[in-house]
Amino acid sequence: MSTADIQSSAPVAHDVPELVVGFDLDMTLIDSRPGIQAVWDLLAAETGIPIDTDLVVSRLGPPLTWEMANWFPADEVDAMVKRYREVYPTHAITGSDPLPGVPEALAAVRALRGRTMVVSAKYAPSVKLHLEHLGLDVDEPVGDLHGAEKGTALREHHATIYVGDHTADIDGARAAGAVAVGVATGPFTADELRAYGADVVLNDLTEFPAWLDAYVLEQRLEALMARLSGYESLVVAFSGGADSAFLLAAAARAIGPANVVAATAVSPSLPVAELEPAARFADTLGVRHVTPHTHEMDREGYQANAGDRCYFCKAELVETLQPIADEFGIEAIATGTNADDAIAGFRPGIRAAFERGAITPLRDARLTKAQIREASRSWGLETSDKPAAACLSSRIAYGIRITPNLLVRVDRAEQAVRDRLTQYGVQNVRVRDLGESASIEIDAELIGRVDHAPLIEAVRAQGFTAAAVDPRGFRSGSMNERLADPERYR
Repeated sequence: MSTADIQSSAPVAHDVPELVVGFDLDMTLIDSRPGIQAVWDLLAAETGIPIDTDLVVSRLGPPLTWEMANWFPADEVDAMVKRYREVYPTHAITGSDPLPGVPEALAAVRALRGRTMVVSAKYAPSVKLHLEHLGLDVDEPVGDLHGAEKGTALREHHATIYVGDHTADIDGARAAGAVAVGVATGPFTADELRAYGADVVLNDLTEFPAWLDAYVLEQRLEALMARLSGYESLVVAFSGGADSAFLLAAAARAIGPANVVAATAVSPSLPVAELEPAARFADTLGVRHVTPHTHEMDREGYQANAGDRCYFCKAELVETLQPIADEFGIEAIATGTNADDAIAGFRPGIRAAFERGAITPLRDARLTKAQIREASRSWGLETSDKPAAACLSSRIAYGIRITPNLLVRVDRAEQAVRDRLTQYGVQNVRVRDLGESASIEIDAELIGRVDHAPLIEAVRAQGFTAAAVDPRGFRSGSMNERLADPERYR
């Protein structure tokens, strides 16, 4: 049975839900007490009612009408709420500050390709004003919901985690079936939040990124291993890079090394230095390693080197691996495409592999490049910090016809540059073939530390008439910047 027979033409469903994290606002993201107290002080001055504003701001969380009823007759509450909301924008917004760790907490969600939302009992327009004033990047602000009612918005937006400082926030998380994360920055202590039923309790949001990273990685690794365990055998398209190496190791763990074949395609586009380490890595895992030759050079679309070049390369790869899978009676071919690849720039190769039935377990588990490296480190894989190593053809400017000689020239030029930078601990080196001239990309932090002249000389020695070090440093996929219409090839 071919891989294409078991992989439907529909888009692959993810094995874990999208990461959506909800946050409460007052005393979770922002310390709104000074601004709120200013508004209550104004109401007290206007009405002559003696309001203990210190007490008011010590118990933020419930709806405004509840607190207003403590100070005004029932028939005046609605009018006072209206007045409160009239003066709130001019008295409360600028008096509020973000609590420690807030930008980092929101950025942690973004780094994991997740979305954020705020669900608050506060008046919805005021929620938006606070977020805009402080420049907090939140995808979905929601107001006017308290306690278990928050679960409605959390469910609607498929939130899997809700963070708050109040026991009512725990009720909201419970109502949505989300993980309840308590932060002891509001009226309740850590012990009180824990006793009430919070799944996780943090002192403040500075602790949130580390917790989130560990929690999400665990969830995604579990999903990956569950997916891999569903196959009796696999061929892994193994380039030797960090992603495919991790996938290979995970497959060996999930179904046993005897049921996994690592296939490293050999062609002029593979840097010579990559093959031996790939073979050694496969051997350490105890998996069979095969090195089929691919002939992407025979494909006109590949040689023409337009923006869709990668499509023809990946098509050649999967079509070459399919007979190997058939020979060994293996049911699926897996590639190392990760969650970042799926949304980065344009990747016509992903489409080619999908059309030919290859599976993408890392992408389906929503594993990002950073998570793959972190998991690789925890597993002791030597590839955890290996620099990205795209095929040599990615160094040739679009529109320049690819030939084996050009690939050899680039490979030798890069190795010459790397040799001269070994003492500096260089990680990333790219020599971009622009025709007769070359652009040299190295780690940005080395740009001002090394002498450029020897690097330029080394590159010119390989047949380039001119060369220059790019002052912006290494950028993955920088050749794509030169395409006039990248959208055409997505």
